[in-house]
Amino acid sequence: MSSGAGKVVCVTGASGYIASWLVKLLLDRGYTVKATVRNLSDPRKVEHLMALEGAPERLYLFEANLIEEGSFDSAVDGCDGVFHTASPVFPSIDDPKAELIEPAVKGTLNVLRSCSKVPSIKRVVVTSSMASVMLNKNPLNPDVVIDETWFSDPVFCDETKQWYPLSKTLAEEAARRFADENGIDLVTIHPGYVLGPLLQPTLNLTSEAFVNLIKEGNEIWPDGVYRYVDVRDVAHAHILAFENPSASGRYCLVGSVAYSSEALKILNRLYPSLYLSANTTENQAATPPYQVSKERAKSLGLNFTPLEVSLKDTVESLKDKNFLSF
Repeated sequence: MSSGAGKVVCVTGASGYIASWLVKLLLDRGYTVKATVRNLSDPRKVEHLMALEGAPERLYLFEANLIEEGSFDSAVDGCDGVFHTASPVFPSIDDPKAELIEPAVKGTLNVLRSCSKVPSIKRVVVTSSMASVMLNKNPLNPDVVIDETWFSDPVFCDETKQWYPLSKTLAEEAARRFADENGIDLVTIHPGYVLGPLLQPTLNLTSEAFVNLIKEGNEIWPDGVYRYVDVRDVAHAHILAFENPSASGRYCLVGSVAYSSEALKILNRLYPSLYLSANTTENQAATPPYQVSKERAKSLGLNFTPLEVSLKDTVESLKDKNFLSF
């Protein structure tokens, strides 16, 4: 495809799991990509990006820091669109406000401030999360369909000490407010639990959690419910949200809602030699506890990858990179 030929876009946090795929797909479509990373001298951040097809000709790397105002000015200058994927994620934190919440909010506003200086930017697509959609006091049952009209409640997140959802919720709120006040065309993408092959050489947090689920049977969420989506679908949705003139607002990205036991059944069938642990949540029902609407995502033209394909490709990728052996 060459739908991006002659167009220049920026991807922040480009070395990340989703962002690496986004850079790859953008290059595949002919875009020129200006990509930011925290440290240009770290080969783990840049080598896999520069190895992508089209990178030598059309990928330009910039060093930028989320909390440094003006840090993204040169990266977004002259761009037609910006994809802001960079956001702090830590498995454990000592100071939620300083380590997670402030960098997420300030970082998003710093990127948008840089964008507001560039008249050529037609749209900004921000990577948010289902964490900013569904964390509230609304009851969840099999009749419930979560959609883009749902919003996480910052007070509920704070009271329940769910710091990552709080960071994503406050960052989205701040982004929408700034975009409205400054005439920026903003679209937010809200993926669930992201699976699929890795392009980067390091183990990102969600992939590490997947490895732990396989090796130890350790649940990521106490209820054992996962909102699965393939990383390639997430990257593709970002591009569709930029390219489709009618795209607007928020897009939930969840291919399937299922208990971990459903995923383990698939993996046991695909890989009998894995001997998967049976320590996952007990008494998991066969039917999902709720659904997430696919309507708006499909309106972009997105078709979700089947869970079995995502699971298989994840395992094969983890094996290839020596994060899993069996």
